[in-house]
Amino acid sequence: MNIPFGVPMIGPEERNAVAEVLAGPILVHGPKATDFERAFAEFTKAPHAISVSSCTAGMHLIYFTLGFGPGDEVIVPAQTHVATAHAVELTGAKAVFVEAETETGNIDIDKIEAAITSKTKAIAVVHYLGVPVDMPRVKAIADKHSLFLLEDCALSPGASVDGIHTGLHGDAGVFSFYPVKHITTAEGGMIILKDSELAAKLKLRKAFGVDRTHGERKVPGVYDTVVLGFNYRMSELHAAIGIEQIKKLPDFLAKRLANHQELSRNLANVDGLNVLPAPVNDRFTSCHYCLSVILDPTLAARRPEIMDELTKAGVGSSVYYPQPVPRMTYYKEKYGYDETLYPYATMFSDQTIALPVGPHLNANDMKTIADTLIKIIKNINNG
Repeated sequence: MNIPFGVPMIGPEERNAVAEVLAGPILVHGPKATDFERAFAEFTKAPHAISVSSCTAGMHLIYFTLGFGPGDEVIVPAQTHVATAHAVELTGAKAVFVEAETETGNIDIDKIEAAITSKTKAIAVVHYLGVPVDMPRVKAIADKHSLFLLEDCALSPGASVDGIHTGLHGDAGVFSFYPVKHITTAEGGMIILKDSELAAKLKLRKAFGVDRTHGERKVPGVYDTVVLGFNYRMSELHAAIGIEQIKKLPDFLAKRLANHQELSRNLANVDGLNVLPAPVNDRFTSCHYCLSVILDPTLAARRPEIMDELTKAGVGSSVYYPQPVPRMTYYKEKYGYDETLYPYATMFSDQTIALPVGPHLNANDMKTIADTLIKIIKNINNG
């Protein structure tokens, strides 16, 4: 049996698209990146989409372009991938962490305002495992305090709140196309936003701050650099994959939903664990990156053993995320964060197991995953 946690869903379409790029003269600065941006904007209904080399690069690019630096603070969820905080830290600003809420693992909106100081410049939210944050509530806080609102949408393509795609409630949203995400470009990311002026600044700074694209240069190789920028571009190879992937995303999302619902049913009423909800209703549409089970404290103490047994049985699993970020060595040593301030973020890190629901799997796989996990738990409880 082999049920991997995630598999890049690459087919002949992607391979042919890459071969076509390789057969041509343009590997970067070409039309594929533009076409992928256009397709992603159409899918999300975003006024602007800007391809970048990674989600982390996109978030850093935004903060850098806004001029964040030493002495500034950005509010960040304690339960997230470290990249959400690193993007802040790379500018010299400080990530200020806010506890998770128990229902979703998302940032506890009720605790955001208490973390705002005179140094706060922005709020960053993360749609944890594809479960969207209640964005109107967060936006009201951001607007009240005149703060930039960034959505880390690494796991939320296809997720929405009140019919609006994640990434378009705040001032900008950034997506990830890492191999096991909802779609992949091998590596890469995308920024979506509504502000035309900010979009123009981001496009300029993602490519060294150069004032003329290749097509705009009257003399080849002659240009000027007008602002400080980065090499955060997406290559034509990566974009060619993305163009084919975005066509498949609706089908991928439908399979994820069906798998999540099936696995949820199979794991209902199992002693010692609860399934983290992933709502699909009139207001909130999740995009089902994985299914997360929360173990009771007794089972959580045996989590390494449970996951090892899953691996031996051929069932892939993971943890999202391995530690609350303020407990990680870099942040704890630099800022002295008190990990006891984040009990729910700690619970998600220490008491959950992420199970696969990707489009590489089917209903039979969901039954196998559930049966295997239930058997492991019974053996532990009877041991």
